[in-house]
Amino acid sequence: MEAVIAVVALLFVLFLAVGAYATVKVVGAARRGVDRTITQARRTVEDTTLRARTLAQPGAVGELAQLRLKLRTSMRATQDSLRAGVAEDASLHESLALFQRLSAHGHELDDDLKRLEREPDRIELSQRLPALRERTEQIVKAADSLRWAARDRAHKFADDDLDLLREQIDMETGALRHWTKEPTDEQPLTSWSDPAPTSGTGQARPGSGPATSGSGQATSGASPAADMKKPTGPQAAAHAEADERTAQEPARPAITPPAPQPTYPWQKKPKPESTT
Repeated sequence: MEAVIAVVALLFVLFLAVGAYATVKVVGAARRGVDRTITQARRTVEDTTLRARTLAQPGAVGELAQLRLKLRTSMRATQDSLRAGVAEDASLHESLALFQRLSAHGHELDDDLKRLEREPDRIELSQRLPALRERTEQIVKAADSLRWAARDRAHKFADDDLDLLREQIDMETGALRHWTKEPTDEQPLTSWSDPAPTSGTGQARPGSGPATSGSGQATSGASPAADMKKPTGPQAAAHAEADERTAQEPARPAITPPAPQPTYPWQKKPKPESTT
């Protein structure tokens, strides 16, 4: 009984711990979502205010607002591009680290521009504007360079993948359209009109005369009449078979001897002839 109570208590504590952990995670995610929403809303309000100030306040104050707006837009676009690309391309980690260092200079410049917006001395502000403009251009140029390099790298990989895919599709379509069977070495292309192949160049076709040399004489020593008497084709095969059977049979005498006459007991023996 005590063991059952201990197990139930342990399960209860475990459920409480899991519930507390899940609650903390949900609260943290909700807080991050709220902070992200507040930050996005604050950025939107600040960008709208800067655009309005650029149009409504000409002079040094309007130029400061324009510099801040340009700096913020470039840095935000570069940050979003690098964070989106680092998930697919691990080599962008170094670029993202460089951007973090550049972002520190950007935040410092944005704070300086924000303080100068409340500067009452317009003459001093006008004297510092060229240096601030040059510094802003350097940071914006560096951020744009990182962003466009990352985009060009992604586009290059996409173009290479597209070229490889197009080549594979061309090969596949060619294979699908290759329905005709080409003749191979094992199956040579033959024609009904071609003559039957011969074993050598010096042999004559059946029915033709004996092969002759350049002087017009027959190559063999036999005369044409003897060649014409020789059986050809099936007759030659039959003659050869008959000759083979004759050679295998034993030799027989030319004249068959007469068979012995039978003798009977009632016949008298012939008397010898007298010599006298």
